[in-house]
Parts: sequence; structure tokens; C-alpha cells
Amino acid sequence: MASLSAIAPDATGMVRAEDLSKARRIGALAFVLTAYFCYAWAFNTVDILRPYIRDSVGLTLPESGWLYTMQSVGVLIGAVVLGQFADRVGRRNALMLVMVGFGSALLAGIVVNSFAQLVVQRITMGFFMGAMFPIAVGIYSGLFPSSARGLVAGFVMGTYNIAVAALSFTTGIVIAAGHDWRSLMYIGIVPIVGAVFALWAVPDDRRMLAWGSIAGTQQIAGKFPIKELFAPGVRRQTLALVAMTGLNFFAYQAFTGWATTYLKDIRQIDAALIGTVLGVQFLASALGGFAWGAISDRIGRRRAAFGFVGAALIIPLYLFVPLSDPAFVGLGFAYGFMLSASAVWGPWLSELYPPHLRSTAASIFNWGRIISMTAPIITAAMVPVVGMATVMLSGCLAFLCAAIIWLRLPETVKPRG
Repeated sequence: MASLSAIAPDATGMVRAEDLSKARRIGALAFVLTAYFCYAWAFNTVDILRPYIRDSVGLTLPESGWLYTMQSVGVLIGAVVLGQFADRVGRRNALMLVMVGFGSALLAGIVVNSFAQLVVQRITMGFFMGAMFPIAVGIYSGLFPSSARGLVAGFVMGTYNIAVAALSFTTGIVIAAGHDWRSLMYIGIVPIVGAVFALWAVPDDRRMLAWGSIAGTQQIAGKFPIKELFAPGVRRQTLALVAMTGLNFFAYQAFTGWATTYLKDIRQIDAALIGTVLGVQFLASALGGFAWGAISDRIGRRRAAFGFVGAALIIPLYLFVPLSDPAFVGLGFAYGFMLSASAVWGPWLSELYPPHLRSTAASIFNWGRIISMTAPIITAAMVPVVGMATVMLSGCLAFLCAAIIWLRLPETVKPRG
């Protein structure tokens, strides 16, 4: 496999991404996807394991909701700080730091035994995880052409959802067998050990000219790249993107975030079936990521907004229509497929701004947590008043509002015939 040093640089000392072999670029993507699997597993323990952590540590319902909020605080800070860090010092270097950081924090979950300890663990883990999406987008957007980025984003989204499905299925098996949820934290060893291999697997983007860039024109990120996202010409666009991603995360937390608790406490479904329902949902999201990614490569990034419309229409059926066990699984599949439309946001965000801002721009994906981080607190407080199902219904409105904003923003892909 050819390395960067084995390829002749141009007059500026940069190697073009186009000159890297296909095997080299796919190998780098495979490494990023492995790290992304571990990240997705770690991130979703706050939702999938919520009722079991609550029972084990003795948390109240609002306290269990606060864990997501605290993790989101860490994610938001990490997205802003480490997203810019990646654009300045190199995305490969930042990737290594992030892998060690969230892996160590996940392992710390083995020993936490109080609400205060859980808060510290979640903030710390969130800080490092907040940079994983922008770093991944920055790496693959530089390695692949625009015509393939949607499909690549589908692989990234697919990996994320396969990880969550694996966590869901494994949780059902582990809990049903009488084991403790802490045993699911040991996967943190993988990113810690694997981080060093990034030096071999991932090209150094500081020495590589991103795909489609012209030699001598690629800018270097300034001291505070985030300021460029609020320049007069793009300020409104940036704020609209923050609102859109925030509504997505609010909808996800209002509905999906409470799904395990709803199925366990309200519908009184056993742990094995809950694991199946959620596992199938996230497997469907993995498939949907490929579909929406391919659609966005061919007819435009904005068309995927209709996936959010579909998700909004499914929520009332899931909550208020009497369903058999197979019907629950089927609706979970449909919802997961529609939800994965956001897979195209990675390449879309990177295309809406100059190449030197790719990771900083992609970090907008996590800025939306400013809006969503209060969702578990608000919804937990409302549950005793209006009921969990009614609270979860708010996700329907949030998805529809996000879709409207999405359809009003610029398109970056010219439809192919």
C-alpha cells in the first residue's frame, strides 16, 4: 500500500488526493469507520443503558435525563474546541487524541457509582466525542470526490447505526442473562490501543491536497477558524444550520432517547424484545444511510429532507396505535430508515464552506446540541403532567420544522440526469 511519502509531491510540497491509490483511500476510510463504531457505541450508552444505569445507581428520572444533557455540554465544547484544533494541527493528529480520550472515559464508566461521578464521566467523554464527526467528515471529504461523498457518508452513518444496533442487541442479551451494564464499557480498550495505528492508516492531511483542490489555492485555517463561519455572507446560513441540527437532536431525544424507557415502563415489554426493536431500528438506519447518501449524490443533498417528514409521520403510529410485537419491529425499521436522512449532512456541511474549514464547518452538526441538551430535562419534567407518550410526540413537530429549514438552505450538488 503506497504511503504519502512514496508519491511525488507537487511544487508546493503537497500530494494530491487523486494520486493516492484507491486501496490507500479505502484503507483510511476503514480505519476511520472502526473508530466511528467505537464512538457510536460509547455515545449511545447514555440512551440505551439509561433505565439500567438509573436502577443500578439509584437515579431519579430527571437525573437520568441530566446525563444526556451533561454529555451534550461536553460534546458542544469539544465540537467547537477540537473541531478548530483539527483544522489547525491536522485531522489525523486530532483523531488520535480523540480516540484515546473517549476510550479512556468510556472505561471509567466501569467504576462510576454515583450521580456526580456519572456527570463527570459524561462531560469528559462528550468533550472528546464532540470532535469525532467533524474529524471524520474532514478526512473523508478530502479523500473522495463530491460525487461519491454522499455514499461515503452512508458508510459512516451505517457504521454508526450498526454500532448502536450491536449495543442494543448486546444490551438485551447481557441484561436478560443477569449481567451488569458496566460490562459493556470494556470496548473503550479498542480506540485506546488502535489510536497509534492512525499514523500508518490515515494520510496526513497537512501534506495532502484535498480532492478537487487546485495547487496553490488551498488556504490554511486561521487561529480561530470558527470566525469565518459567521462572516457577513454566511452568517444567516450558519445560524439556520444550527437551528436545523438542534431540532434534529431535540426530536431524537424527545422520541428515541426515551424509547427504551417507554417500551420498558409504559408498554412493559421485556428486555429481549426491546433490544430487538431498537436493534432493528438502527440496522434500518444503517441501510437508510446508504440510500439517502446515494440519493443526495445523484439528485441533491436537500432531497433527503423528506426522510425527516417520514420520521415525523411514523411517530404517532408508534405511540398511539395498538401494535403487535412484529408491528413494533416493523415501525422501528421504518423510523430508523427515515431518521438516517441526516447522513448527508457531513458532506453537505463540508461543501457549504471552503475546504480549509471542513472540520470546523462539520462541527456545526454538534452545535445544535445547544438547543437539544435541555430536551431530557424538559421532557422528564413534563412526563408526570402529560404522560410520556405525549411528550415523545413533540419529536414529530421538531422533525417537520427541521425539514422545512433544510429545504430552504443552499444546494451543493447539481442533479445528474
